[in-house]
Amino acid sequence: MVRSVLAILAGIVALTVTSFAIEWVTDPVLADVHPDAHSSRAALFGDVRKLIMFVYTTLCVACGGYVTAWLAHGSKVRHAVIMGAIQTALTALAMIEFRHKAPLWFWIVGIAITVPAAWFGGVLRVKWARHPANSL
Repeated sequence: MVRSVLAILAGIVALTVTSFAIEWVTDPVLADVHPDAHSSRAALFGDVRKLIMFVYTTLCVACGGYVTAWLAHGSKVRHAVIMGAIQTALTALAMIEFRHKAPLWFWIVGIAITVPAAWFGGVLRVKWARHPANSL
């Protein structure tokens, strides 16, 4: 039971750390690419920025699912899905608190993709571990 809880927490930490690290790098780069936020292309750039954020966030959730499945003792994919469900709840709380940070559709899509992305990360770990050459 303790190992299960720690595996899930480690997955949430992994997805959070990777997400913030990517954001730390991409925010200044994207700001340099498009410094004039008041131009006529600002709305299009905002959508491109949201798409980039959506992609890396989804990959980070999959990473969290992978880490959770890697550390879980049994039912690895189920642990990854539970991690995704907890992250969904945390994202819903963030949406309530920070709803002005993004349009509602962005929050809803992010919430909808969290469990499938975590599931994918868990499945990826299980498939990876089945190959004898992959001893990690």
